[in-house]
Amino acid sequence: MTDRITADSIEKIKELVYNLVLDSQRSLKNCDYIDVRAEASESKFATAQKGNPKESAEESQMSLGVRVIAGDGLKAPGYSSSHIGPSGNIEGFIKKAIEHAWRRALANASQKAEAKRILGPLGESIHTTNLARVEIYKDTLALDFKEDPRGVPLESIIKEAVGVSELVENLYESRGYNMIHLYTTLVRQLFASSEGALIDQTYPLTEGFVYIIVGDESHHDHLGGRCGWEAIHGENVFNKTFRDFALDLGKETIELSNADILPSTDNEVVVVTDPHYNALLAHEIIGHPVEADRALKMETAYAGRSWLLRNLSENQVGKRVASDLVTAYSDTSLAGYGQYKYDSEGVMAKRVVHINRGIFRGFLNSRETAAILGEEPNGAMRATDAYFIPLVRMTNTVFAPGDRKPEDIIREVDDGYYFVSHRTPSIGESRENFTISARRVYKIKNGEIVKLYRSGGITSDSRDYLMKVDAVGNDFRVIPMPNCGKGVPMQALRVGNGGPTMRSRARLAGGK
Repeated sequence: MTDRITADSIEKIKELVYNLVLDSQRSLKNCDYIDVRAEASESKFATAQKGNPKESAEESQMSLGVRVIAGDGLKAPGYSSSHIGPSGNIEGFIKKAIEHAWRRALANASQKAEAKRILGPLGESIHTTNLARVEIYKDTLALDFKEDPRGVPLESIIKEAVGVSELVENLYESRGYNMIHLYTTLVRQLFASSEGALIDQTYPLTEGFVYIIVGDESHHDHLGGRCGWEAIHGENVFNKTFRDFALDLGKETIELSNADILPSTDNEVVVVTDPHYNALLAHEIIGHPVEADRALKMETAYAGRSWLLRNLSENQVGKRVASDLVTAYSDTSLAGYGQYKYDSEGVMAKRVVHINRGIFRGFLNSRETAAILGEEPNGAMRATDAYFIPLVRMTNTVFAPGDRKPEDIIREVDDGYYFVSHRTPSIGESRENFTISARRVYKIKNGEIVKLYRSGGITSDSRDYLMKVDAVGNDFRVIPMPNCGKGVPMQALRVGNGGPTMRSRARLAGGK
């Protein structure tokens, strides 16, 4: 393959990769399993600051990731990865990557066996690597879009970024700062395994980011989805063009710069939270705690544990963790950043219910963690790029809608607060408690919104907060979350989170 890298480069190596995986598994000694992931993308972006162009580029790239499970006795995984440029010997390149991962797997298996031998009773916790069985697929698919990211001229993206930045700059008459970023890409991913899977999936992605400072008030927000350039023209969850989206945030930031700071409270108060705020709440106290690798302490050193599982015999499965008005789930069929059909292990993704009418039901998993938990794999193993090792990641993880009108939920409050749009989280090590700030906070008095505050949020024990939910709205939305961080090295993955308006009780965490 000596041509320029494009998304279509995957087509040229598809059968080659498949055959190399099958042949290598047969020829490499003590090799139980191999999978290869390849990814190619074509991207364009532009950044503007204070009405001036700052940075732009048009780029294409390709990467490779290999996993091998091997060993004499105990089995262990080995990995290798690389970025790929135009090469005249792509077959030799991929074959070498497979052999490298195989040698690492054998070394890891040997060290695992030695550790088990010398650690005595502690070594009983060391087990061979097993993957839960799954159905094997051969499939080619692509998400639909209207405006192909590859067809949008870079000059148009630069012009749009600069134009939006100029409009925002004019709002505060140069008394502030703004940064605008636009990005669009087409990604094609290939997965092949020694079990016979061959999956080829393509998706577009387009996003716009706004960051604004006025006085000592700074805010940012994000618009985007797995769609084409049409997202910038208004086909998005906010039903706004990117220009209107940025202008609204600019006006809001100016208004908030003159608002009073929210005071803290020692006692709980009634709090109503909107879908945008609940996106971050679902992300932090549902999404991350239901990732099985975190719950099983495979990620504890960096990312913490889960309040939903202390160990395999002491956990919240089948127990009440919320009021019967609360249902939460992950669903890859919803439109959002977490939309896909197959994960990075070739497992078909599905809707996974985590909380059903207040009762905790289960986790998002990988094939390995599913085998440990005795669950069916549900397709949540994902990597930011083929270059990285996949991790268990939330998808579109949300609170389910109820049947109440949001205005009625507010109207019933005699004395409380309404939190609109999320801002910053601070989360306990096991996600067992949280403090999450909002962009806007309104005082509610006798069912009416009477005053705007800034720089504040709510703080609570996670289970306690969910148990006190007494109203759930019908205004369900999935909000794009562009930078979910996990892993070492860090993988920032785009996910979807959301829900409807909800009402509960918590303490106020005032700003400074």
